[in-house]
Amino acid sequence: MALAVGGPVVLGALCGVALGLSEPVYLGLSLLAALGGVAAGFEHDRVRSGLVRGVVGGCLFGAALLAAHAIAGTRPLAKLPEPPLVLVVITTVIGALLGALGARLRTGRQRAA
Repeated sequence: MALAVGGPVVLGALCGVALGLSEPVYLGLSLLAALGGVAAGFEHDRVRSGLVRGVVGGCLFGAALLAAHAIAGTRPLAKLPEPPLVLVVITTVIGALLGALGARLRTGRQRAA
């Protein structure tokens, strides 16, 4: 449970700080978070469970990103949607899709075995 919550929050916060420091680092950490979303979904044997895990992770990631960026008080070096809160909706939807993908990859692998 700690990794399910802590992973997205820590990566989101790191991305939020990186957003004002280096666009390449921000994008790299975001890619790492996306891979983590697929891996988290892979822990589930049903696509729906992976999707729900992705919704939670994506929402936590986006919220932590915006909070850390606000605390850092820096100018974003990558474009954010207006209003910035829309980013949480975007990360939630992407997280859901990545979590579902991870679960789907697992179920496909189990069928092949």
